[in-house]
Amino acid sequence: QVQLVESGGGLVQAGGSLRLSCAASGDSFSRYSMGWFRQAPGKEREFVSAISRSARTIHNADSVKGRFTISRDNAKNTVYLQMNSLKTEDTAVYYCNMKVRGTPGYWGQGTQVTVSS
Repeated sequence: QVQLVESGGGLVQAGGSLRLSCAASGDSFSRYSMGWFRQAPGKEREFVSAISRSARTIHNADSVKGRFTISRDNAKNTVYLQMNSLKTEDTAVYYCNMKVRGTPGYWGQGTQVTVSS
């Protein structure tokens, strides 16, 4: 039973930056791809970014390409999301996800990111 804990959210001005972290419990972290999703008020949860178990493969949503960077440190059981050039439309609750083939995987509790104009 994996536990994921996000941190690093907050309130920033448009154009600013934030770095989100997601720490995973257990010793199986390096066996799974990890991802970030977000859900804005009144909208469906959407995919943001994902990284393979070895960090060889990365996928980003078109809306964040060139601005957000996902990374992971398997020795620390942690995945990061560096968010630069933030826009008001990036305002959302950001969720960490561990992809487990054939199952719903695991989800963190979410961390709020608010970008003001």
